[in-house]
Amino acid sequence: MSLDLDFNEELIFVDLVFDDKKEVLNFLTDELIQRGYVQKEFKEAVLKREEVYPTGLPSIGAKIAIPHANYQLVEKTTIAIGILRKPVTFFSMEDGSTPLDIEIVIMLAISEPHGQIEMLQRVVSIIQDEKLTRKIVDSKSKSDILEMVTPYFYEPQNQ
Repeated sequence: MSLDLDFNEELIFVDLVFDDKKEVLNFLTDELIQRGYVQKEFKEAVLKREEVYPTGLPSIGAKIAIPHANYQLVEKTTIAIGILRKPVTFFSMEDGSTPLDIEIVIMLAISEPHGQIEMLQRVVSIIQDEKLTRKIVDSKSKSDILEMVTPYFYEPQNQ
């Protein structure tokens, strides 16, 4: 399956400073709402889902959270990426009681019912590349980050 993804550097946010995950999630969902990618209800859905089903992923490199919500609240498939200057605590997807210091938040807004799984697999390919996640965190250039991650989002990765 191929997702019709609309992703560009206007959806990459670098050098962000927030005190907690709720602030990060509010910021990214507000950006998606303002640009017409998601319905306003998407914000509350993401916040509620994060409390019940945490989205932090442990990794060797920079730790990543992949918040998302129901596809029915998405107008157009996209991804928003937030790079945090200082880590924010999310909880592990594998064990909801394990805190993780998240440095990269990749918010998925997928409009297709089964598209979440495909995009999660692509994000996992990024997470598994320790050098790549460190380069993303260290970069202050939206265009460089876009260039680094685009192949993962648009081309199926060989597993």
